Amino acid sequence: MKVADITVADITVSGKVVDAQGGGLPGVSISIKGTTRGTTSNVDGTFQLSVTGPEDVLVFSFIGYTTQEVVVGTQTVLNITMAEDNQTLNEVVVVGYGTQRKRDVTGSIARVQGDDIIKYPVQTPTQAIQSKMAGVQIIASGQPNSQPQIRVRGTGSALAGVNPLYVVDGVLTDDIRNINNTDILSIEVLKDASAAIYGVRAANGVVIITTRKGKSGATQVRYDANIGFRQASNLVQMANRDQYISYLRDAAPNQNVSNPPLTTDQTVNWYDLVLRNAPQSSHNISISGGGERNTFFISGGYFTDYGVVNTNDFKRLTFRANNEVKISNKLTFSNQLSFSRGNERPVELGDTYRSVYRASPIVPGKVGEKYGNLSAFGNVGNPLLGIESRNQRILNNRFQGNVALDYKPVEWLRLHSGFNTDLVFNRDRTYLRSFENDANTFITAGGNQRRQNSQLSLTENKSLRYIFDNTVTFDKTFGKHGVTFLVGSVTEQFTSDFISGSRINVPNNPNQWYLGLGNPDQQSSNNSGGDLQTRQSFVSRINYSLNDRYLLNASIRADGSSKFRERWGYFPTVGIGWVISEENFMKSQSLFNFMKLRGSWGILGNDNIESSAYILTAAVNIPYFFNNGQTLGTAIQDIKDQQLKWERTEQIDAGLEFVMLGNKLSGEIDYYSKTTRDALAYRIIPAIFGDPDNQLLTNIASFRNRGFEFSLNWKDEIKKGFTYSIGGNLTLNKNELVGLNGGQALLAGSVGQQGLVTRTDNGQPVGSFYVLNAIGIFQNQAEIDASPVFGTRANVRPGDLKYQDINNDGVINTDDRIYAGSYQPKLYYGINLSLSYLGFDLAADVYGNAGNKIYNGKKAFRFENTDNIEAAYADARWQQDRPSQTDPRIITSATPASTYFVESGSFVRLNNLTLGYTVPSSVLSKVKIQTARLYVTSQNLFTAKKFSGFSPELQGGPLESGIELNAYPTTRTFAVGLNLGF
Repeated sequence: MKVADITVADITVSGKVVDAQGGGLPGVSISIKGTTRGTTSNVDGTFQLSVTGPEDVLVFSFIGYTTQEVVVGTQTVLNITMAEDNQTLNEVVVVGYGTQRKRDVTGSIARVQGDDIIKYPVQTPTQAIQSKMAGVQIIASGQPNSQPQIRVRGTGSALAGVNPLYVVDGVLTDDIRNINNTDILSIEVLKDASAAIYGVRAANGVVIITTRKGKSGATQVRYDANIGFRQASNLVQMANRDQYISYLRDAAPNQNVSNPPLTTDQTVNWYDLVLRNAPQSSHNISISGGGERNTFFISGGYFTDYGVVNTNDFKRLTFRANNEVKISNKLTFSNQLSFSRGNERPVELGDTYRSVYRASPIVPGKVGEKYGNLSAFGNVGNPLLGIESRNQRILNNRFQGNVALDYKPVEWLRLHSGFNTDLVFNRDRTYLRSFENDANTFITAGGNQRRQNSQLSLTENKSLRYIFDNTVTFDKTFGKHGVTFLVGSVTEQFTSDFISGSRINVPNNPNQWYLGLGNPDQQSSNNSGGDLQTRQSFVSRINYSLNDRYLLNASIRADGSSKFRERWGYFPTVGIGWVISEENFMKSQSLFNFMKLRGSWGILGNDNIESSAYILTAAVNIPYFFNNGQTLGTAIQDIKDQQLKWERTEQIDAGLEFVMLGNKLSGEIDYYSKTTRDALAYRIIPAIFGDPDNQLLTNIASFRNRGFEFSLNWKDEIKKGFTYSIGGNLTLNKNELVGLNGGQALLAGSVGQQGLVTRTDNGQPVGSFYVLNAIGIFQNQAEIDASPVFGTRANVRPGDLKYQDINNDGVINTDDRIYAGSYQPKLYYGINLSLSYLGFDLAADVYGNAGNKIYNGKKAFRFENTDNIEAAYADARWQQDRPSQTDPRIITSATPASTYFVESGSFVRLNNLTLGYTVPSSVLSKVKIQTARLYVTSQNLFTAKKFSGFSPELQGGPLESGIELNAYPTTRTFAVGLNLGF
């Protein structure tokens, strides 16, 4: 019988699937590649399957084992031995100036693959890894072109910055908004002392991003796109017309509420007027391939996000070229080059959101071409007029990349020389249209919202950062001993300069928005400035392994920085590891496939301060009297600590990694203690020294973060073709200021008339809320007369807030404030689920935190008694015929900061829900497409929270985060997408 005559009925393939020890494997999936036909192995590992012909390829897959493909040919009996899948353990991770196998790493490193990032329609890759890494808190914003804040193992500084260092293909940067997500191969986060390899830049963790490169072989073309829209989620419902007027009778009794200057008898919803469903889209195409001597990867992308505010928009164009050329068998040239151009029309958060929240619901936003005049009603300016009369445009051009030569004279020695650069050109132009408060502009005349002169301001700045690194790496195995030794130098320089100017009475025509067409007078300005920073570093590291069982890692980096008079700092680290599963006493057990115990210690640095923080500067043209006459001179007017030095963070980490139950369950457990010493804080100095602020910035504080991290992931196959995985991570962190030696407690967090509401002091978390303790509501005059009150007793009425007299002096004042929690969560977590069956895939991510507090600043911020209120407060507030024990009758500009405005920040959110379908290859082969996947997705679909405001997830500096005052609305995204490969 000829092979060509074989039919389905003629060939039945049978056999047995076993593990490395020869034991039968039940439940192994056996399928014919490119079809939906297949079977599973029996309890003893045997199977039987009919095939269509000798060209069929059988695919053997089983969770925890490497997938195998076998061509049928003329075989009718196939006995298959499945090998355990140790890909996760043997995968290479980037550790800074080199790579290591995951199983050999002694530090705490989190990793996310680029294929997991591409599924999310977000601008920056860090948004896509939210919920996926223990110890890494990511605080996102719905504002277009905003960069999420990352906190690695808590907040370790107050004044020297808390953001991590980003390293993109060797380029050190603070901003990754220029990266196309589909270009990313992997993201690693160095969480522990292993980050000390980056010295004074590493105290807040290091995020290493590696982009894709070409591979030898046929040219690959890939197209990825998604399109959808964003909408504001969790909007706070404001009082309607009747609720608002009822409130005015208590809050503004002198206001004419019986016949106010109204032009509408309907409730005006200002959020509906200012916000919209905003379209967003992303299109990316890449081409990769190469031959024996060279490989290439070229990509281009276009991203748009119009923002949920009517006048907001952002567009970004990206281009990347990654190439590698083998000049000879020993010498290789490589480059990773990228260009991005961003075009943004932002919105001014303070005026926009504060005004929308406070705007009266009885004045229309706009009728025809005329605006409702809220200011004539004693209220805020018209938010619609505010955003429509403001036109700001920011253009950003950025070149980033590196070129490198690698020389390997012998297999075990590598010499690397790379030049990395980051060049930014930025142009910011703002035009404010003039308008008058007359009948031609407003529905009702009068009020104080006016701009008599148009205003144009322009700022152009550029910056250049270059890094020249040279390293030598020795990597050799001597029998049972493996040694990798690295030594090198890093030279870095950063320069920047800007020029700015402003003019008035510039014409309204956009084609004439030039400074030269305006009037130079007292309202105009001109300015310029710049900065120069340099660093010189030397680095060395040794990795040693014995029998792939006992591991040692040690490194030291010496950094010289221009930001300090004491130029040099030294940052060592040591890590050890024990692969327990390689011990002989573990060979007979079958529970654990892999187990490693590791620990590390090291010192990291932070030099993120102003370049001139220690340099005395002189003020010029100061008048003084000499010989009975006045002259002009120069004098030093501030006091600076000329011995300023970098903050030093000592970190200890201990961890256990394991894989068990046939490679189905994997996990990590970590304990860490991170203490920052020599942290910057202010010390009070006598006014006689002449400093205008009476304070000195110096190294006198210490911060500590201690916590645990837990990660678990389970993956399995229920039946043929039905695989799933579920994973989760949990981080527990305690943050506190443990030593402020002689310094002034740091006050921050301005909330309008309430002043500063946070205080950072000994024994408390950074950015703790420091306010009066509200303990109820005065119900009658007798209670008022019998209790201490805030302010003048004659101004206190039934229905006002009651405060606790902490020091029992019979007076309520600022001495009675208490610490009422911090924005920093005590724990945060993520849960990740994925399912796959017959080409369909479903993914869901849940993210949340608990134990943190939020200050409802927008509710507390009231300069006018005619400001609107929230609907929930309107229903709950104290009234004579409806007393309340929790909510006061009114909130005015005289209401002090108190626990009444402090709320729980705990929340849990369905961060992502994606359903996809991969078209079978048998269908695609007819149209010459290799892969095709369609998907629908939603981000931030649902949030369960206790906070009554917009969002408990708020960005801000380390001293004033957690205050909702002008936050951009949280957005929900719906999108459809396509991934194609040719």
